[in-house]
Amino acid sequence: MTYLTVENLSKNFGTKVLFEHITFGISRGDKTALIAPNGTGKSTLLKIIAGGEVQDSGKVMLQNNIRLGYLEQEPELEPGMSIRQYITQGDSDIAQTVRRYEEAVEAQAADFNEKTQKAYMNAVAEMDSVGGWDYEQRMEQILSKLDIHDLKRTISTLSGGERKRVALAFTLIGNPDLLIFDEPTNHLDIDMIEWLEEYLSASNITFLMVTHDRYFLDRVCNHIIEMDAGNLYHHKGNYAYYLRKKAEREEVEQAGIRKAGQLYKKELEWMRRQPKARTGKSKSRIDAFYETKEKAGRSKDTTELELDVSMQRIGGQVLELEHISKAYGDTVLLSDFSYSFNKGERIGIIGSNGVGKSTFLKIITGEAEPDAGTVKTGATIQFGHYRQQETSFEEGRRAIDIIKDVASVIMMADGTQLSATQFLEHFMFPGSLQYTPVEKLSGGERRRLALMMVLIQNPNFLILDEPTNDLDLYTLQKLEEFLLGFGGCLILVSHDRFFMDKLSDHYFVFEGNGVIRDHHGTYLEYRQMKEDEEAAKKREKRESESVKVPNKKQPEEKNSNPSKLSYSEQKEFKKLEKQIEELEAEKSDIEKNLGSGSLNPDEIRESSERYASLAEEIDEKTMIWMEMAERAG
Repeated sequence: MTYLTVENLSKNFGTKVLFEHITFGISRGDKTALIAPNGTGKSTLLKIIAGGEVQDSGKVMLQNNIRLGYLEQEPELEPGMSIRQYITQGDSDIAQTVRRYEEAVEAQAADFNEKTQKAYMNAVAEMDSVGGWDYEQRMEQILSKLDIHDLKRTISTLSGGERKRVALAFTLIGNPDLLIFDEPTNHLDIDMIEWLEEYLSASNITFLMVTHDRYFLDRVCNHIIEMDAGNLYHHKGNYAYYLRKKAEREEVEQAGIRKAGQLYKKELEWMRRQPKARTGKSKSRIDAFYETKEKAGRSKDTTELELDVSMQRIGGQVLELEHISKAYGDTVLLSDFSYSFNKGERIGIIGSNGVGKSTFLKIITGEAEPDAGTVKTGATIQFGHYRQQETSFEEGRRAIDIIKDVASVIMMADGTQLSATQFLEHFMFPGSLQYTPVEKLSGGERRRLALMMVLIQNPNFLILDEPTNDLDLYTLQKLEEFLLGFGGCLILVSHDRFFMDKLSDHYFVFEGNGVIRDHHGTYLEYRQMKEDEEAAKKREKRESESVKVPNKKQPEEKNSNPSKLSYSEQKEFKKLEKQIEELEAEKSDIEKNLGSGSLNPDEIRESSERYASLAEEIDEKTMIWMEMAERAG
C-alpha cells in the first residue's frame, strides 16, 4: 500500500530554486532517509509533505485515513503549557480518542441509556483503530526513555534540547502510520538514540526522515533517496548499500564523461573547419557536437582542499589532571580522576546526560574549579572550545565580516595562506551566503559559523562539544577531513558514534557516580563489552537467588554451559510460555467484552483496569521469556 505520493513537486525561495519536479512514493513499511546537501530544501520538502508549507507546483497525496506525525528540526511549542498538557492535550488523534473514551465511560456511568451506550461503543471502536488501550503505558515508557520526568514543568523553562525531546515524545506517543522526521537524533544522548533505533526497527512504523547520523541511518533504514544536482536516486537498502551503489554510479558517470571529453576534442577539430550546415548529416553532427560538449563539461571537481592549519608547537607538557574530584550536592561527577595527556592524542567522551561531561571540559579549560586535585596546563597549550549552545552574533553583520574579525587570512602549515572566503567555501558557505546578514542564517548555519570561529584561531588543543548537530552529511565529511589532518590534541563529545569512532583513539566513558572508564577500542566494542558484563551480572544474580537445599551436595552438571538453561530454568521457561498464552487469551476476551456493549459501568471500569494490568504483566513475562530464549539458543 502506498502511503505517500509526491508528484512533480517544485519550490523556489526568492530567485533560488530549491527543487524542481520531485516525484517519489513511500509505501507501507518503507523506512526512508532523504540525503542531500544543505541548501537544497530538505527541511522545506518535509514541511510541505506535513502540510506546514505550500509548494509552488505539484501534488502531495496521502492515502485515505493515514495518520501523519511530524517532528520539525527546531519545533515550536506553546511556552505557557506544561509538558503534561502538551503531551496529553495536544492535537494528536490518539490523545483526542483517549479523551473521548474517558468521557464516554464517565457519561455511561453517570447515566446509562441508549445514547451514552452508543457513544461508548463508538469510543471503543476508535480506541481499537488507533491502538489506544496501551496509551498510558506507552507514554510512560517513551517519556522515561527520553529522560522526561517532571511533567509539571512549563515549556518556557526547557532548553532547546529538552523541547526537541518533548516534541519527539509527543510525535511517537501519537502512534502515527507515517512519521516525518527532521534530524530526530539531535539533542539525544547515545542511550536515547539506541533506544530510538530499536523502537523504529522493531515497530511497523513507516517514516521519511532527514538525519546526519550514519550509524542510525545504517541500522533503521531500508530505503535511501538521494537528491543530487536536481536528480533523485533510489537505493533499496541501508546506508552502507547506498554508499556502495553511489560509488559505482559515480564511477560509471565519470567514465562516460571522460569518453565524451575525448570525443569532444575530435568533434571540435571538425567544427573548427566551419562546416556548412547544408545537409541533414551535417546538422545532425553539429547538434551531436553541442550535446557532447555539454556532457564533457559535467565533470565534477573531485579535488579536495587540504586544510593543514598552522598552529603553535606543543611543548613537553600538555595537560595533567591529578586526583580531580567534583560534586554538586550529593551528585558526584568526578572522583579522584588522574590522567596525563600526550601530544596529538584524540579522546572521545561518552556518557548519559548529567554525568559530568560538560563540567569535566570546563575544569580542563579553567572555567570551573575542581573540589580537589590539580590541573597542570602546558605553557604552549592554546585551547579552542566549541560549545553546543548557539553563539550569539551581532545582528546585521555578515558571515564574511565575522570571520575576518578573527583572521583575514589563515596561515597553513606549509607557509601558504588561505583567505577567509576560501575557508568559508570549504565549510559549505558559498559566495552568496557569505554576504548574508547573520540574522537570516538558519540555526544550523549559525552553529557552523561558530564552529569555524573556533577552528580559525589555530588552537593546538581542540575541545568540541556536540559539533555535528544540524550539519548535513556533506559538511560533516568536510569537518572530519579537517580534524583528521589536525595535528594537535582533540577531545570530542558527540552523540554521533560514526564520527567519534572515525576520529577517536580511545574513549573516556562517564558511567556515573564519578566513575570514568578509559576504553581503548570502538564505541560498538564498548557496547558489546557492557552487554556481556550486564549478562554476566544477571546470571550471577539468578544463581545467588536460586534456592539450594542446605547440607546437601549439589549434583554436578556434565558439560555445563552457562549460556544454556538449567533443568529448573527449562521448566520455568515452558511454564512462562503457557502463562503468557493464557494471559493473552484473557486479554483478548476482555477486548471482546469491552466492545460488546453488554457490560454495566462497574464491569467496564473493572475490565479496563484488569486490561491495563494484563498488558503490563504480559510485557514483563515476555521480557523474561525472551532473555531465557536467547540463552537457550
